Amino acid sequence: MQLLGKLFQPPLAISRHFSLILALSAFWQCSLSAEILTLPHVLSLLETHNPSLANAQARQESAQAAWVTSRAYPNPELEIGGGSSTGIGPGSLNGPNEQAYISQPLDLPFVREARRKVAEAGITSADEASRHVWLTVRSQTRMAFYEILRRQAELQISRDNEQLLTQIRDKIKLKVEVGEAPRYEQVKSEAEALNALKLRESAETRVEDAKSALRMMFGPALPHQYEAAGDLPAPPASLPSLDNLREEVLDKQPILQQFRAEIQKAQAKVTFEQHLRYPQPTLKAGVQQDPGLKQWQINIIVPLPLWNQRQGPIGEAAAELKQAEALARQQEFQVIRELENAYNRYLIAHRQVETFKAGLLKEAETVLKVAEAAYRLGERSIIDYLDAQRTYRTVRNDYINARFDRQIALIDLERLRATDLEELPL
Repeated sequence: MQLLGKLFQPPLAISRHFSLILALSAFWQCSLSAEILTLPHVLSLLETHNPSLANAQARQESAQAAWVTSRAYPNPELEIGGGSSTGIGPGSLNGPNEQAYISQPLDLPFVREARRKVAEAGITSADEASRHVWLTVRSQTRMAFYEILRRQAELQISRDNEQLLTQIRDKIKLKVEVGEAPRYEQVKSEAEALNALKLRESAETRVEDAKSALRMMFGPALPHQYEAAGDLPAPPASLPSLDNLREEVLDKQPILQQFRAEIQKAQAKVTFEQHLRYPQPTLKAGVQQDPGLKQWQINIIVPLPLWNQRQGPIGEAAAELKQAEALARQQEFQVIRELENAYNRYLIAHRQVETFKAGLLKEAETVLKVAEAAYRLGERSIIDYLDAQRTYRTVRNDYINARFDRQIALIDLERLRATDLEELPL
């Protein structure tokens, strides 16, 4: 009778059911108001809303403008003057005088060609930099989206765990009240339920942080409230060998192409500065009219490189060339290091996923069921059952993390191999 009295308390039962209905209703309203986003939808926003891509595009436009500048001819100069003439001596004439001259700096062909090569190398560098930024931003977007999926999966496990431990706590509390279980089991179940609540709240915070990280890449283009929907793509059947990947990356990676273009730009700049040592002549023609006299003149102005033979600018350009070559070698080392790291991370995570799928997940679930049955039959304590449940939750989380770690490593490999360049918007 005591047990029945505990089970049937109408006001408390109604209150609990009413609270549950309110919580479900609030969650349902939140789900209805939140927009569902998929990875293809998010990636389609990159071109128009990502600041990094806008910056790269501005750099390309600047390089194109520099090329237009390199092809421009120097502007002529017009000189106009006048005054009065006062004769000195017998027969001299008095009156106004006027003069007009036009000067045109001559653009030497080999100087013009060197300047054009500098600008063209700058365009190549900007284009490759834009491709690199596009690959990087696309990879970061995919990682951020998959991070949301990871945190949502962890949140679901935390919710399931909280629900289960809450049920266990309520059952043990009832058993303790009717004298069928010792007091310490209630204390243990209360502690586990509180810990489950803390884990669920932490998981919710991590979900919001992951959403905020993705929203930061797009600004107002993403809604404040949204839900990420999707799943991880299937991994490739096999990967090329590490040696083949090195060759592929060294040949295709845009960041390496950018630094090589910077070397070409520095080489062209050295040639340009060397050509500037030759005097750049200026053609000057005009007319001068004095009282009783009108003169037509054509002059050539040639600067004499006596004191300044451009040793400084040539030396600076040569030093920039050495710096560009050193940076290119350093970047190659860095890219290869990233490739090896991503390749090893992928292999480790892939082996972990296969281990979980081969039986570790099933074994943890079986151990949990056995522990639950043994606890119901009184053969195991509540501590054994909770330990088995905690182990099962840990194994599930580790499996999720291994899958996502493998996907992140694969995204890094695809970025380094530049496999997404065919999707680059023109």
